[in-house]
Amino acid sequence: FVPSPKTDIDFDIRWFTPGLEINLCGHATLASAWVLFNLLDFKKTQIVFHSKSGKLEAEKRADLLVMDFPSWKPERTDDYDLEKLQAALGPVEIVAVYKYRDLLVELQTEEMVKNCNPDFTLIKKLGEKIIITSPGTKEVDFVSRFFAPTAGIDEDPVTGSSHSQLIPFWAEKLNKKKMFARQLSQRGGDIWCGLWGDRVSMAGQCVFYMKGELTINRVQ
Repeated sequence: FVPSPKTDIDFDIRWFTPGLEINLCGHATLASAWVLFNLLDFKKTQIVFHSKSGKLEAEKRADLLVMDFPSWKPERTDDYDLEKLQAALGPVEIVAVYKYRDLLVELQTEEMVKNCNPDFTLIKKLGEKIIITSPGTKEVDFVSRFFAPTAGIDEDPVTGSSHSQLIPFWAEKLNKKKMFARQLSQRGGDIWCGLWGDRVSMAGQCVFYMKGELTINRVQ
């Protein structure tokens, strides 16, 4: 991220995976906001970023950072190969498949999401980034995992951009505007979610674990 020349924008931001540039990334935006608030002495309580997905906001509220992202409601689709998708995800019960930017696969239970053992080589051959999700149990409204070997990441630990699809999807199914979500990667993460018209909010925490310096030599 770099300071923006625009008066209504604080910073321009872009995101890169090991394989390509992506149009939206939640955890990297959260981390950027944390660095600005805690290490670079940003004075305001709200940061406005400009990105390939438009304007994004990050607000500091006590020990949480709240992000304002676009709402990407996925639509049900039959434009996929069920046999290949099933082979890639293994023995899970697929309820239905939806699509916006990424393929959203609804599974029957939280245990299926948790225990899914995907074949990342087959997922990469499908050419899709895949969200798997189901209703949660106890205090959790919904759970998910995110696989993106096409972008150089087999499984992302916690994914803000996938929740741009998940929040409107589950808000409609559960008839709720405010929800609590959990991403069931090995590291895992909790997200406090909200749907507000054509925007979604996601609140979470950052953990500071490393600081360093990078020297870049100019190539003549």
